[in-house]
Amino acid sequence: MNLLAPNRIDPAFRADVLAGFRSARRAIPARWFYDRAGSELFERITGLPDYYPTRVETALLQRIAPEVAERVGPGRAVVEFGSGSSIKTPHLLEAVAPAAYVPIDISGEFLRESAAALASDFPKLSILPVEADFMHPIAPPPEIASLPKLGFFPGSTIGNMVARTAVNLLRAMVETLGVGSMLLIGMDRIKDVSVLIRAYDDPEGVTAAFNLNLLHRINRELDADIPVDAFRHRAIWNDRFARIEMHLEATRDVAFSIEGERFTMAAGETIHTENSHKYGPRDARLLLRAGAWTPIAEWTDDEDRFALILAEAQPPGTAP
Repeated sequence: MNLLAPNRIDPAFRADVLAGFRSARRAIPARWFYDRAGSELFERITGLPDYYPTRVETALLQRIAPEVAERVGPGRAVVEFGSGSSIKTPHLLEAVAPAAYVPIDISGEFLRESAAALASDFPKLSILPVEADFMHPIAPPPEIASLPKLGFFPGSTIGNMVARTAVNLLRAMVETLGVGSMLLIGMDRIKDVSVLIRAYDDPEGVTAAFNLNLLHRINRELDADIPVDAFRHRAIWNDRFARIEMHLEATRDVAFSIEGERFTMAAGETIHTENSHKYGPRDARLLLRAGAWTPIAEWTDDEDRFALILAEAQPPGTAP
């Protein structure tokens, strides 16, 4: 759990940023997008006409929620990883009749506001927000220690991670939730490249602002002087890895400092800020099994753009 005071700098943020800029291939983990401004910008992205994942997944969840509820049963603690504004969550909570709801997010202020808003819609539900980096095992609140659990990981956030990191996260979720728990996870499908590019490079420039906000955050929190106006947002399809990549590209030669350490970038050099991997059906199931989750049900929208998969953390077996 992150118990840092609001005015303290997260040492993991500092370490990741400095390591990312020192690397020959500059890259910063996507989880650092989500300060308050970044979280608000992402919520704007989810409402854009070309950004289909949120709209399609929400409609799919509404349709399948009764069947999910039948499979998982009532009385579970719903634990949402990376809850954000919890916009999709009410559809699940209304269907499964949980004993408690535990939203986990790295953006503490945004988390608390979202939890408070949700509490007004579910006044009888115990809501226990946890500010934490869900990439690692988390000790659940003691109030839910003895309850069966349903993890909720929507938005295809798993796609932000390379395969090794995704598998490690799925295994960390097993440690957090326990063997016998279930997980409802969203995964975006591979589709026409033009559709994908429009989703991650909108004409309104909201995704560009979201990407560039990372530099503003570095300047504000790490005593940096990066010239943000010298960078532009880029979204490209990497077919080899079946993913959209987001980059910040220097439009001119630049020099800047971060906490007194000097860096230079030539025009055309980029900072790799996000991956969004897309999965075929077999890829998704293999990833879950590698992460110690056994898929037990799968649903997609009518155009097969997005999938929701229900999986169970079963005791390890003996290979034949």
